Amino acid sequence: MKLTVVGCSGSFPSAESACSSYLVEADGFRLLLDMGNGALGELQRHCGLYDLDAIFLSHLHADHCIDMLAYFVARYYRHDGGRADSIPVYGPEGTEQRLTTAYGDTPSASSMSEVFDFHTVKPGTFEIGPFTVHTELLRHPVEAYGIRIEHGGSSLTYSGDTGVSEALDELARDTDLFLCEAAFTYGKEDIPDLHLNGHEAGEAAARAGARRLVLTHIPPWTDPEVNLADARAVYSGPVELAAPRASYEI
Repeated sequence: MKLTVVGCSGSFPSAESACSSYLVEADGFRLLLDMGNGALGELQRHCGLYDLDAIFLSHLHADHCIDMLAYFVARYYRHDGGRADSIPVYGPEGTEQRLTTAYGDTPSASSMSEVFDFHTVKPGTFEIGPFTVHTELLRHPVEAYGIRIEHGGSSLTYSGDTGVSEALDELARDTDLFLCEAAFTYGKEDIPDLHLNGHEAGEAAARAGARRLVLTHIPPWTDPEVNLADARAVYSGPVELAAPRASYEI
């Protein structure tokens, strides 16, 4: 598998990065994890507008899904070749309604589903293209899922947004790469069931026995170097900060 960071800023785009979006590729299949603010523009550095094969939305906060509205425009009103074929979109219950409401002026109530084939995510194991995926409901103010992706004996785990959770630890058990959010600063923000800090992300990776930790979803007001140091203090494996356009072979 190949993982490419399209965007990794939390809450809103920074001057350097779009919000959460990660491209996972194997066997010619392209799966996008989340499409937050600014992600669609950055995505085009890595693949064509119509080259995605499936999309997974971890939850429906804007910094993880709002560029789906722009992507709807690109697929529905495609200027050359007519409307794009429907692409599978996996998201929490109500994803289609949420996107339609956010857009506010679709030609009809069902227009989103003409270019997006919506599938409701629940905890479980299923196939997306060549990938075997396992999803777990995590701790966040809205319905939010973490995802583990397996292919060819390798695994990638993406936390989405979450507080400390045993389900996250199990999802990341012995994973090859743990892409984990670390939005908060240890000792500064202490809000349960919302986000992790660098210390908590490191502890989760250590408990899970993850082989590599990449910290992501760090908002512009959080010092990433502090979170990196906090994670390294409790996790002995390799750990680094996600960066736009970084790629990993898994």
